[in-house]
This record gives sequence, C-alpha cells and structure tokens, in this order.
Amino acid sequence: MIKFEEANRKKSKARLALVGPSGAGKTLSALLLAYGITGDWKKIALIDTEHERGRFYAEREDFNIGKFLYAPLYPPYSPNRYIDFVNSAAEAVGEDGAVIVDSFSHAWDNEGGVLDIKNEIARTKTNNNTFSAWDEAGKVQNGLVNAILSVPCHTIVTMRTKMAYAMEVNDRGKTVPVKGGLAPVQRENAEYEFDVVLQINREHIASASKDTTFLDKWSGVITPELGAQLGAWLNDGEEPTRCANCGKLIRATEKRSVKELADASTAKFGRILCADCAKAVLADSSETPTQQNFSQDAANA
Repeated sequence: MIKFEEANRKKSKARLALVGPSGAGKTLSALLLAYGITGDWKKIALIDTEHERGRFYAEREDFNIGKFLYAPLYPPYSPNRYIDFVNSAAEAVGEDGAVIVDSFSHAWDNEGGVLDIKNEIARTKTNNNTFSAWDEAGKVQNGLVNAILSVPCHTIVTMRTKMAYAMEVNDRGKTVPVKGGLAPVQRENAEYEFDVVLQINREHIASASKDTTFLDKWSGVITPELGAQLGAWLNDGEEPTRCANCGKLIRATEKRSVKELADASTAKFGRILCADCAKAVLADSSETPTQQNFSQDAANA
C-alpha cells in the first residue's frame, strides 16, 4: 500500500534557470537574483566557465554589486568536475546561500561535456552504436542534473541559446527546416528540471517560460527586488524535513510518510536520519541492537 499524506506548502530552495543569447545579461541577472534571495554577497558563489568574465561584475558600484565568492571552471567541462565545483560552492555559502552555475551549457557541448562523453562511448565501447552510447551518456547527464538540484541551497544556472529548427512540409510537398525560435544549449528537456525558467532577450527583458511560483505572465528587467520577492515566497511555508547528518531531504517511501520516518528516527536516535545515513549507522558497531534494527528498516524502506 502506497502511503499518501495531506499536502501542504513547505519552505523550499530556488531552482532557477536563466536562458538567453550573448549580451542578454544572464550573469548580471543571476547575481542580482541571488543577492535578492540571500541579502548577502558573501553567501553567493559564482562558478564561471566563461573565461573569468564573471570577475568583471565584482565590486561594481554602477550595479551595486559587492564581493561574492568566485571560482573559474576551465576545460574539461566534465560532469564530475561540475559536481565537485557545485558541492564545494554549496558548502561555502551554506543552506541560506546561493550557487550560480555560469554557464550550464558548457557541460553539454564543450570540451569534456556530455556530447564528448557520448562520442567517446560510441567509439570505444559500443562499436559506434549511437543509440547505446546515448543511453549511457544520458545517465551521466541525469546524474549531473540531479546532483546540481540536490544541493541544500539556492541554485541558479545560466544557459546559452541557439536557433532551433523543425522539419516541416512546405506548400510544394517538400520537407524543409523551419526556424522555431531560440532554444537552450543543453539537452532538449533540460528546462523541465527547474522550477523557474526565465528567458532573457537582448534588451535585457526577462519573461517566465516556466514557473511554479508566482511569476506566471511576469515580464521585466531582473532586479534584486524580484529575487527578494521570490525568496520570501519560497520561505513562506513549513521547513522541509532534512537528515540531521547530511542535510538531504527526507522523502516518503511506499510504506512510510515523511512524518512517520522522522518520528521513528527521532525516537530511536534522537535525530532524523535519511536512508543512507541509517545504513552508515547500521555499519557502526557502536550503535545498540535496537538502533541497528531501525537503521535496517530505514535502509530497506
């Protein structure tokens, strides 16, 4: 029997994507949004794949930007390196901070990115079987996205855009490519992974192409005030239940609700544990048999 529980609003972290062409202002917009959400430049970490152009915005009085945390990411732009940088940034800013990945596009089509990984798999492991190579590379891509969106702080990524084309039959009956607008330089379904996606044009006007908050039909220039409003909305709810050891969200299982897992864990350990940390407890001989039994139950849930 799958366990359902009554839904209620909870506090959440921002999971945003800013998409636009060169010169749209993606980096600046990400910084202003992050500052509006956190209210503290020291709680913002920028990961820069754009040959250190992110440094241009540090201490800019014309934009009221202070000193933020910063690290350049150079080739290879492998998923593992992205994950290492994001985890380090999240640790540096803390749970109330914001990590900016500028840009996420490099992890797809630049040196060492997922497309390179797919080509290498096809060449060395699958005898140029493109379908099998895409299957394996897709798992790498999914792991990257999940890792970025799983950090316990606010996350903002930027993505470049390219002209998208679709094949259509014209009035002469011939199939021809037709321009379909701008699309992110990333995997085709990348936008679905974020809670908010803002499209920014060359005039620096942003509009929400996807939104699960309050930004539906919003359009305008991104400012810290917008970030502050978004932060307040995300903070308007019950604090999500997290593991006391690793900080990960406690998720319901088919057998137990979040509350049941949290209550049982607190009763046995005096703290809330996720399944992975329960497994670690189980392996620790210093725990009592009763605690070990609970750890095994949690690990199997």
